[in-house]
Amino acid sequence: MENAQAITTDAALLRPGGVSAVSVGSLASAIGGQLLQLADSTDPGGVEVTGVSLDSRAIRPDDLYAALPGARFHGASFAAAALDAGAAAVLTDSTGADLLRASETPVTVPVVVAADARAAVGSVAARVYASQPADGSGLSLFAVTGTNGKTTTTYFVNSILRALGETTGLIGTIEILAGDQRIPSKLTTPEAPTVHSLLSVMRESGMTAASMEVSSHAIEFHRVDGIRYGVAGFTNLTQDHLDLHGTMQAYFDVKAQLFTPERTERAVVVVADDDDAWGIAMARHARAQLGADNVDVFAMRGGVVGDRESGPERRGADWTLHSLTRRGIGHAFELVHRDGRSLRVSTGLPGVFNVANAALATLMVLSSGVALEDLQRALDQHDPLTTDVPGRMQLIGTQPTAVVDFAHNPDALARALAAVDPPEGDGRVILVFGATGERDKTKRPLMGEIAAREADVVIVSDDDPHGEDPSTIREEVMAGAQALIEAGGARATEIHQIAPRSVAIHSAVRMAGRNDSVIVAGRGHETVQEIAGVDHPLDDRAELRAALDEMRHSTQEGWGETK
Repeated sequence: MENAQAITTDAALLRPGGVSAVSVGSLASAIGGQLLQLADSTDPGGVEVTGVSLDSRAIRPDDLYAALPGARFHGASFAAAALDAGAAAVLTDSTGADLLRASETPVTVPVVVAADARAAVGSVAARVYASQPADGSGLSLFAVTGTNGKTTTTYFVNSILRALGETTGLIGTIEILAGDQRIPSKLTTPEAPTVHSLLSVMRESGMTAASMEVSSHAIEFHRVDGIRYGVAGFTNLTQDHLDLHGTMQAYFDVKAQLFTPERTERAVVVVADDDDAWGIAMARHARAQLGADNVDVFAMRGGVVGDRESGPERRGADWTLHSLTRRGIGHAFELVHRDGRSLRVSTGLPGVFNVANAALATLMVLSSGVALEDLQRALDQHDPLTTDVPGRMQLIGTQPTAVVDFAHNPDALARALAAVDPPEGDGRVILVFGATGERDKTKRPLMGEIAAREADVVIVSDDDPHGEDPSTIREEVMAGAQALIEAGGARATEIHQIAPRSVAIHSAVRMAGRNDSVIVAGRGHETVQEIAGVDHPLDDRAELRAALDEMRHSTQEGWGETK
């Protein structure tokens, strides 16, 4: 077996070194699958596998090939390539089994047929990679879900854990950190075989804890099946991904699956205020599922959560926010428990929403069993919540303040704009943003409206158009901004449509004065822009730095500082 520390840029190729072979018969029995023998072979149930892959191109000898239905093709169509690469068995559904029977290439390896093969992959991968050993030697696992704040919160959790002396791993939107490996992410949450393999690699590498972003797609498509977390955290729920889920209730219902005994031991839920219907609903759901004593509810404002007289699952918030003050561009604050315990916390990242992210991360670590005194000492001595998070309210320059953020939905955009708003009368907010193609179209005019309401100068450009006409996307965003202007509710005095995005960024900086704030929103850490199926190099951070450098060289005073 290849050493776990071998250099790779693809997480799907990173495998643990200490895997024990597992028989196909035992896997079939565990998932209630039917074991088929499509051609002459001996004892199909006795065949053993040492890996799992959904990608025929990533198959290694003795792997189980999971041939699943896809958006355009069924994985069984690529079984011949998987077998040529050394696959020892195939897991598929009834449709896949029919395709294998009809294949011109005889399938001489055992085939396991499951009613829902995708739903079975997680538990199969968990067994093959022993990602959570029964002896308790696995990692302490933290999961964060919600619409906004997942990435920052996982980085915060990891930073606190490192301040406490833990050796940590991370699986998320920006990157995967596993031992000596730093791998760019392709998905917010990788497919189930990759997740389970990574957890085993982390354990072999000496990791003691790991945090993961868990998206609604990950839950919907069974990417985190077979994992039980120590603590799961909920940030918020606002409009996004309705192209997949259809309604906000359906979106909530998918997220809520994480807060069940099968998936987590404990939970921390953020409730923004007494009008946060989704936060309150998640708090009640988690308490009902896990027991009120296993759930900490943190209220940013208010703290009613539910009727205190209607049972413990509807009691008030456990933790509330106190003494919020500015600390540089960030904040210092206090978390106070209803029993009188408290924690002093600070973060150097801008925005009140990062107060919520910092509080959530702190309380998740506390919920994992860390003593309050030890946690307070780590917060005081190491300032772990001022860690850099690539592309998340990332400060690129000063004079003017220049920030890149991942805000790509209405709520995130409003929060980001509020975070960079200069003191009244001191400067303007100049925004560059767009909307993603082939995603929820209903949020485009909403984002245009928010931009016109919260920014002084709005530049609508392109995000990732994918296969859509970029000009059509821009016009749909512009429509929301123009509607607000016509209604007389706009703050914006200028609205421009500028493409390509690099030109829009440079134009924004040229418009800026030294006391203004320039924010480039939507793409964050991403380094390529997809247009009509072609990836074009584009890093908002690099473009913004270049524009600021040009400004510094062209102004007599030399302002336009970069970080």
